[in-house]
Amino acid sequence: QVQLVESGGGLVQPGGSLRLSCAASGRIYRINDMAWYRQAPGKQRELVALITYGGSTNYADSVKGRFTISRDNAKNTVYLQMNSLKPEDTAVYYCNANVRSLSAPTRDYWGQGTQVTVSS
Repeated sequence: QVQLVESGGGLVQPGGSLRLSCAASGRIYRINDMAWYRQAPGKQRELVALITYGGSTNYADSVKGRFTISRDNAKNTVYLQMNSLKPEDTAVYYCNANVRSLSAPTRDYWGQGTQVTVSS
């Protein structure tokens, strides 16, 4: 079994910054893509940023230039540095990882979600 645990959410004023972390644990052989999604009230879950095992990245247009995704393969951890936050960034942020485990077929796993609220 594989678990993803997120941390770093909270309340921040517009223009502020937050850093989210997501650590994967369990019987992991290798983690392929890792990503952050978000879901605002009444809206569908959307992809925010993705990073491949080799470090290639992809961002939603709405966060380009403000958010940076990174990962530490040795720690099985992915990060999301969020700068210049806007009220429209308010959402529950979910970590996603495509994992090849030691005891199960390769599949996607999700974290429990962490709330990010941008408000004055």
